[in-house]
Amino acid sequence: MTGVGAGKTKRRRNVPGGGGAGERSLSWRKQKAVRIHEALTCDPVDVETLREAAVSEGGLLSQEIRRRVWPKLLNINVFCLPPKPGPALRANHPDYNQVLMDVRRSHKRFPNGMAAAERSVLQEQLIDMILYVLHAHPELHYYQGFHDVAVTLLLTAGLRLGTAMLQTLSTHHLRDFMDPTMERTRHVLSYLMPLIQRESPALHDFLLRSEVGCIFALSWLITWYGHVLSDFHQVLRLYDFFLASHPLTPVYSAAQMVLMREGEVLRGDCDMPSVHQLLSRIPPDFPYETLISRTHSLFQRHPPSELERQTSLQRLKSVSSCLLSFSISAASFRSLQISSAQQRPDFVLRQQVSPPSDMLPARSHNTLMKLAVWGISASLGAAALAVTQTALEWGPDLLLRLF
Repeated sequence: MTGVGAGKTKRRRNVPGGGGAGERSLSWRKQKAVRIHEALTCDPVDVETLREAAVSEGGLLSQEIRRRVWPKLLNINVFCLPPKPGPALRANHPDYNQVLMDVRRSHKRFPNGMAAAERSVLQEQLIDMILYVLHAHPELHYYQGFHDVAVTLLLTAGLRLGTAMLQTLSTHHLRDFMDPTMERTRHVLSYLMPLIQRESPALHDFLLRSEVGCIFALSWLITWYGHVLSDFHQVLRLYDFFLASHPLTPVYSAAQMVLMREGEVLRGDCDMPSVHQLLSRIPPDFPYETLISRTHSLFQRHPPSELERQTSLQRLKSVSSCLLSFSISAASFRSLQISSAQQRPDFVLRQQVSPPSDMLPARSHNTLMKLAVWGISASLGAAALAVTQTALEWGPDLLLRLF
C-alpha cells in the first residue's frame, strides 16, 4: 500500500533501501510528522489525513504522536476525560475476580526490565480501568482478552485517557465481543473462510478438509493480536491500523495472514492438529507492514457488504444466529466517522475548558520545537523506545505529562 503523500516525492519511495537510507528516512519521518501536526491543528481536525497516516507505512511513528492522534480517531475530547478510576468499583462487582486473575497473568504484556513494584501499580490501574468501563456500561459483558486491549491503551495513553479510549472501543469496535453470548463473535469469525475462498480456493479447500475451523484466529480478533505478539512495537503498529479502520478489519488481517502463509500451510499435513498448531504460531519475523498493506487492499476488493450476501444463507439455518446476524460494531462505525469529522483542534478545546493542569498533557507553546521533538522521536526508534521504557518505570500518567 502506498503511504500518505507517497507520490509527491521520489525520496520517500526510496526509504526502504539504497545508499543514504538513514538521511532519507529522517526526511520522510519528519515530513510525515509535519503532515500529522497540520492535520491535528486544522479546524475542524483533518481526521481523514490522520487515518491515512495511521494506515500508511510506519504508522504513527512514535508514542507521543499516538497520544495525540488515537483520541481523535475515536472522537475523544482530551479535555473532558472521565474521572480517574479508583478501587471503590471493585466492591461486589461480578467480574472483579475474573479481571483480577487475568490481570495477574498479564506480566508479559509489560515492558521487559520493569520493576515488579512499578508493574504492580500498573496492574492495579488496569483493574480499575476495566471495572470503570464495565460499571459505566452494564450492558457490556467482560471477556477474557479484554484486558489485553486495555493494557495496550494504558501503557500508551495513561490511566485517564486510556480509560476514555477503552470506553469508546467497548461501545464501538469491540462491541460485538461484549455480548452475553458468543453469537456475534462467531458472526465476525464467519467472514474468515469466505475471504480466504475468494482469494485462494485451493487454500480454502485444504483448510476445510483439515477441519481446522476458525478458532485459531479467535484470540487474534478479541485482543487485536495483543495476546499473541511479544513485540510491543508490532502491537502498536496494528493498533494504529485498527483504530483508523473499519471494525471488521482485524478479521481481514487474520485472513490475509493465513493467505500470506499459504505455501507453508499447503506443504504441511492436512489434519486439524497440524494446521491449528501452524497457524496459531505467528513467526516472529512476520512482515507486518506488508500485512497491513495487503489487508487494506483485501478490504477494498471484498467489502463487508459482499461477504454478508455470501454468508446469509448459512445464518438462516439457525433462528438465534439469524437474530444476531449483524455486527453492532460495523453498524455504529459510520456514526463514529461522522462525529469524528466535526472535532475541534486541541488548542480550541483548551480555551473552552480550564481543567487542572496535572490531568492533561501539556501543550508546547513552540510549534517548531514540537515538530523537532516529533521528528527526533520518530527517527530514533531504539533511542525513543529506551526513553519511553524509562518513563514507564515511573508510570503512564507521568509519561503522559512529559509531553
